[in-house]
Amino acid sequence: MQTALDFSHYLKSAGPGVLHLDLAVEGISCAGCMAKIERNLSKIPDVTKARVNLTDHRLAVEWKAGAIDPAVFVDRLAELGYKAYPFERAGAETQESERAKSLLRRLGVAAFAAMNVMMLSVPVWSGNVSDMLPEQRDFFHWLSALIVLPAAAYSAQPFFSSAFGALRARSVNMDVPISIGIFLALAMSLVETASHAEHTYFDAAIMLIAFLLAGRYLDQNMRRRTRAFAGNLAALKAETATKFVSADEIRTVPVAAIEPGDIVLLRPGERSAVDGNVINGRSEIDQSLITGETMPITAVPGTAVFAGTLVRSGTLRVRVAAASEDTLLAEISRLLENALQSRSRYLRLAERASRLYAPVVHATALLTMLGWLAYGASLHDSIIIAIAVLIITCPCALGLAIPAVQTVASGALFNSGVLLNSGDAIERIAQIDRVIFDKTGTLTLPELDVANASSIPAEVVSLAGRLALSSRHPVAAAVARAAGAKSPLPGIEEEPGQGVRGQFEGQEIRLGRPSYCGADELAHEILGHDPEASVVAFRHGETRHVLAVRQRLRPDAAAVVSQLQQYGIGVEIVSGDREAAVKAAAQSLGIHEWRAEVTPVDKIARIDDLTRHGFKVLMVGDGLNDAPALAAAYASMSPITATHMSQTVADAVFLGNRLAPVSAAVAISRKALSLMRQNLWLAVVYNAVAVPIAIVGLVTPLIAAAAMSGSSLLVMLNALRARNRTRKAA
Repeated sequence: MQTALDFSHYLKSAGPGVLHLDLAVEGISCAGCMAKIERNLSKIPDVTKARVNLTDHRLAVEWKAGAIDPAVFVDRLAELGYKAYPFERAGAETQESERAKSLLRRLGVAAFAAMNVMMLSVPVWSGNVSDMLPEQRDFFHWLSALIVLPAAAYSAQPFFSSAFGALRARSVNMDVPISIGIFLALAMSLVETASHAEHTYFDAAIMLIAFLLAGRYLDQNMRRRTRAFAGNLAALKAETATKFVSADEIRTVPVAAIEPGDIVLLRPGERSAVDGNVINGRSEIDQSLITGETMPITAVPGTAVFAGTLVRSGTLRVRVAAASEDTLLAEISRLLENALQSRSRYLRLAERASRLYAPVVHATALLTMLGWLAYGASLHDSIIIAIAVLIITCPCALGLAIPAVQTVASGALFNSGVLLNSGDAIERIAQIDRVIFDKTGTLTLPELDVANASSIPAEVVSLAGRLALSSRHPVAAAVARAAGAKSPLPGIEEEPGQGVRGQFEGQEIRLGRPSYCGADELAHEILGHDPEASVVAFRHGETRHVLAVRQRLRPDAAAVVSQLQQYGIGVEIVSGDREAAVKAAAQSLGIHEWRAEVTPVDKIARIDDLTRHGFKVLMVGDGLNDAPALAAAYASMSPITATHMSQTVADAVFLGNRLAPVSAAVAISRKALSLMRQNLWLAVVYNAVAVPIAIVGLVTPLIAAAAMSGSSLLVMLNALRARNRTRKAA
């Protein structure tokens, strides 16, 4: 009796009426496999998306809800020669580790056999073979066969299994010609040994397997290393949380059981499983991988914490704002998954070339053999040359050319605080020559700050901060943050639209509008010096002070603007904010081109005008009103604090309070695009040089294997140069 697998636990919503499923797929070995799977699953009616991630062998498929039984995807993959089952990260990591260990074991067996066979070949090749007794020569050949045949049967299993699965599904992949080449080399050597020939190719066959396994192991190892940045996010996710089920009782529960409004306990050494705000306690916390800030901060009541935050010292009580899949960490993970599963223009080009590989290489090898036979060569020599052609034309380098760079560059961008949301974002960001910044929330920090706190007596700021704790107004919240206030004053009353008031040391204190506090003249004076500020007045008896509250520019905004200009990129501000505020920001940042009080339509019009004049525009914005402009620009970025709509539209999202990820994205993307082009040319030049040499019979199967593995290794090493750009950008 056949048991049906229940997929309901693994299904996720990908939007209204759309379901998403991640499947782990065994047997994927190249870009050709990816293209074949995506092409065949996309043909299934009502499937809206099918994307393969070569890094972790995961298939992401989406379809209209209720239209398809998920088991259909597993069955279709089985028909194509692949085994599939629901993807679980922990299980995938275990299987990935086992695959690496298996490759290493098989490589060890092949290398050991190759060394022994080479030792046996020394007596045969050290002198004149014709002078040796036939019995001696045959003994060495049969002994070589005894070592090589079982070693090859074990070591070459990854190639044989993949090729057999493809042939059974009536298709081909790059392992088919490799397997044919290995099989022909072994079969010919066995026939030559049985017919008492002078030379065999057991040593070449087993070394060929060793070279191929070494290349595949290095490829997999590189993918695992460059995928580590995604693993960092997975490691941050806590599966359980300590929840207060009553005022004095706590219980460890799954994260799925936590809801907004619950109170959880965070102890030293624990990572938060939720987003929320501290309501009690004090501790040093590390949020570096979430916010991009490397220095620990002190968490006190009112401090926001995010899932993944590490508590270093004291105990905290946190009121939950978001849990499970609604946290900032989960949002970052989703953005990261989108980047890993997306496709770039160069990658699609490489995949199309890889699809043409199988029929072309088989035809080339067959024509080469027939051509040499027609030229008068023996069947033995013609087959050997055809084997070399089969091996040397393997498009491993072409298949790795773009994914290797994308994987390394994505890791470099993540380390710089940038998450990609589009497959071709790297290519488009690399080509931009104009940057348009929104001002509020983009060039400035999202939170308000007291600009003139240093010019007001500390005791006044402290008292105003305690008074501000009784108000919910965002300007009052800025005053409370600037003062570091923790305990509100008792007996405070709020007058809607005016401010708050109370008594302190026998005198009335007020915080609110300048007119409410009798400080209009002082407010006008401050606004004359700082026109982009909002003002809030404080009165204690007859003493009056006015605090200028405004959004601060991001601490490195001026340096980033200067860096972009050094790259030859024009920078301008296009904002809906007041003219005085935009002008002041532009002057402080050294930006000469700016526009204020513009509408969303005006922003799109400006982008269209620049595009018509040949510019490729990068739009950086955060608000809902920026979303149309983000979509209209050649490339776009948003801070992680942006509205959900802006994040969805943007090609990339950056973390933290610094603007440096924008300039880092440009620098890394330019380097990555250059490396993509270099790798494609390396792959093309390799085949243009190697294939003709193989066709004319100047290489043996062993040399062909070394050349093919060397080209793949060269492409991977070149891709790793993208990491150097990260260090410079940082």
